[in-house]
Amino acid sequence: MHRTAAAPHVLAVPVLALGVFGIITTEMGVVGVLPALAERLHVAPATAGWLVGSFALTVAVTGPVGVLIASRLRRKTVLATALAVFAASNALYALSDCFPLVLALRILPALFHPVFFALALTAATRLAPPAKAARAATTVFAGVSAGFAFGVPLTSYLADHFHLPVAFWSAAALNLLACAGVLAFFPDLPDTERPTYGGQLGILRRGRLWLSVAAVTLVFAAMFCGYGYIAEYLQNVTGLDTSLTGPALMAFGVVMTAGNPVFGRLLERAPVRTVTAYPLLYLALYLLLDAAGPHPGPMLATVLIWGAVHSGGLAVTQAWLARDATDAPEFGNSLFISFSNLGITLGTTVGGTLVTTTGPRHLPLAGAALAAAALTAVLLRRRLDRNPDQTQTQTQQDRPDQPHPTPTP
Repeated sequence: MHRTAAAPHVLAVPVLALGVFGIITTEMGVVGVLPALAERLHVAPATAGWLVGSFALTVAVTGPVGVLIASRLRRKTVLATALAVFAASNALYALSDCFPLVLALRILPALFHPVFFALALTAATRLAPPAKAARAATTVFAGVSAGFAFGVPLTSYLADHFHLPVAFWSAAALNLLACAGVLAFFPDLPDTERPTYGGQLGILRRGRLWLSVAAVTLVFAAMFCGYGYIAEYLQNVTGLDTSLTGPALMAFGVVMTAGNPVFGRLLERAPVRTVTAYPLLYLALYLLLDAAGPHPGPMLATVLIWGAVHSGGLAVTQAWLARDATDAPEFGNSLFISFSNLGITLGTTVGGTLVTTTGPRHLPLAGAALAAAALTAVLLRRRLDRNPDQTQTQTQQDRPDQPHPTPTP
């Protein structure tokens, strides 16, 4: 796939980030209003929890297939359609009090979630000059951070201070605004050659790709082993008052949003070193968390460091996997989305088991172990780059009609 020669509209990438913000607000906003939603739908809170789990599971399972199908369609149409589906789903959430219908309406946009992300990431890097492709990707990822930092609390605030449907109508308006932005500002990106399904699936035969996939999965498992239970840790280990937990999480999200551009610049200057350093950073962070956990002052300071480190996970792992999918970037991004969600599931399962059996005190040590495993996967993948003959041979076997660039050292 070739980078477009036309100068992109200056608002195209920010519009994609706005779309990501709207999608994350839709996906995760229900977390903050789950008790009120359960009451409205006349189900138990545990049953309402399926509205979160079904979404993530659908994304993980259907992502590659959906992106594969969408890869041969007009990008602008697919992006706008995905946002329109999210807008319509939110509007129907606001109108319905039937749990089976709302559950179905959670699964429907989840089918479009990985499609939008994969195409948006690929489009952002194509729209940017080659030297700033990583920064364009982090701009899109800033929509994720902003969704967690502002979208989720905003949904909760609107539901608490006005009415639950107001929160959903607001999310619908946000997605509709992003849809209009895509239609107005996103340029057409015609492919010089249409990708074939077989050519895209061919990257699955590469052993090095699966090492990158393993690294992505383990990095996300490490990230969410602790982050998934951050409120539990702050309240039961640090002893933080519940009234301070919300502001602490907000501060985490704000720092996370601000940290995205930093990792974008690091990836531009030294991508392989940045990826290698990232699990090391998380390993050191978890050791610091383990030491600071019982002490409120140091722990609150560590939360800010945590947010800064956490901010790089999306961009770093996406850039790492993208190196092994340059000839099928959108399908590669779909693998990233699916396996990052699998990593989230793995991390939250490990953390949840630990919290249930022994309590949250040792969550940082479990996260540190997962970060060490992620580092191992990165180092194993780097070893293949030190043997260019082996990498070149494997690639030519995968696609004998295509030359392959020299591996990054």
